[in-house]
Amino acid sequence: MTMTSSHAGPAPVDPVALALPFAPESAAVARHRLRDWLDALGAGLDQLDDARLLVSELVGNAVRHARPLADDTLQVAFDRHESALAIAVTDGGSVTAPRRVDSSVSDLSGRGLSIVETLASSWWVESTRSRTTVHAVLSLT
Repeated sequence: MTMTSSHAGPAPVDPVALALPFAPESAAVARHRLRDWLDALGAGLDQLDDARLLVSELVGNAVRHARPLADDTLQVAFDRHESALAIAVTDGGSVTAPRRVDSSVSDLSGRGLSIVETLASSWWVESTRSRTTVHAVLSLT
């Protein structure tokens, strides 16, 4: 009896799109869902920690600095693209565009997008009149 395996890597896992309440607690919900999804992908512990921090910062920034979408939610999406994780958080926009600011170690806030910039291989913003989406890509290798 000969056994062969055609398994060439982690099993495919569907992308996730969440509509979450526009509230600080949604960061925890997004982290838990992302953890479960990454576990299914077989991601390593370092990648899991970085990904959870990224999604926390993106959701936190949306809740602190933007408006909710028309249905009082924000959207969080994650997907795998080859050896990278793509995370996107969409809110109802703000009067200012998301941007990294220089803050000192003693500042109580202002480091969110600096953390995103440090962890992500790339990040960018897409805006329309009614919504803003911040995208971040994290290498899974």
